[in-house]
Amino acid sequence: MKYSESIRDAQAVMMRQDKRVFVCGLGVPAPGEVFGSTRGLKEEFGDQRVFDTPASENGTLGVLLGASLQGMRPIMVNQRVDFFLLALDQLINHASKWKYMFAGRQEMSVLIRLIVGRGWGQGPQHSQSMHALFAHIPGLKVAAPATPYDAKGMIISALQEGGPVVMIEHRRLYDEAQDVPEGVYRVAFGQARVALEGKDVTLVASSHMVSEAKKAVRLLGLKGISAELIDLRSLRPLDVQTVYSSVKKTGHLVLVEGDWKPCSVSGEIIASLAEKDPGIFKSAPLRVMWPDMPAPTSAPLEEAFYPSVKDIGDACFKVLGRPGSVSEEESQEKVKFSGPF
Repeated sequence: MKYSESIRDAQAVMMRQDKRVFVCGLGVPAPGEVFGSTRGLKEEFGDQRVFDTPASENGTLGVLLGASLQGMRPIMVNQRVDFFLLALDQLINHASKWKYMFAGRQEMSVLIRLIVGRGWGQGPQHSQSMHALFAHIPGLKVAAPATPYDAKGMIISALQEGGPVVMIEHRRLYDEAQDVPEGVYRVAFGQARVALEGKDVTLVASSHMVSEAKKAVRLLGLKGISAELIDLRSLRPLDVQTVYSSVKKTGHLVLVEGDWKPCSVSGEIIASLAEKDPGIFKSAPLRVMWPDMPAPTSAPLEEAFYPSVKDIGDACFKVLGRPGSVSEEESQEKVKFSGPF
């Protein structure tokens, strides 16, 4: 099952099980059906539970939060994280802290699906990530699943557990496929997974960067370096313990994140490990992330902007203090994704 199909399946499974669940957002029932992730939902569940919304993100989320207070379980879909910023007042000033303001007697339960990722030269207002921005807010859960299995399981967890949840989906993951169980299963928030075991260096990644890091691990293996890859899955709560256990073994850490470096999730991980065990590092950790500037529109500049498999591999050589690198030729890939929708 593809990543997009697993998201569609999770929503359908929960809508059959729980009549309080409904899906809405700009373009949800449009022909593209949000990269196929809402395909067929309107036909199965009708236009009372699957419907389009106007380009009015703050107003839409306000209505959905009101619905959640009446016991509903809304799913809001936003095809670009950039424009969801218009709804931050509802998310940060209301949804995230409602439970704390009312002594836990009531909370706002909404799942917000936000789509990110590079594409075809979209420019600075259409290529942001916002991982760290959402992970900074207490009261929110933030998921960034890298696999179809996790995407479905985390949607089900979000809808069953309640509370406000932001799920960040990378466009370049939608065509990735793996076996996904039918029916209901859950993937817990705050539990990272060891995607690949290794002994020389720890790689930490989330979302699409897990796929890139996997390619780097394979190339490093050909050069005699055994890298362990940790997939964070959840950015808040953040599973520092799994990362700690890996770095305790390897002593070396490279963090790969599709976001800007200042105030990042990766920075939080390094700080948490240093607070927990100042002597854990055998070398200074390295972060492979975006340059501290907005994404360019020009295709050649965009290609240079985003970290490559070579960048990840070279960072591992550097933290290990070993000569060598991953060549451009070795790290080349053909990208299946094509835009706009």
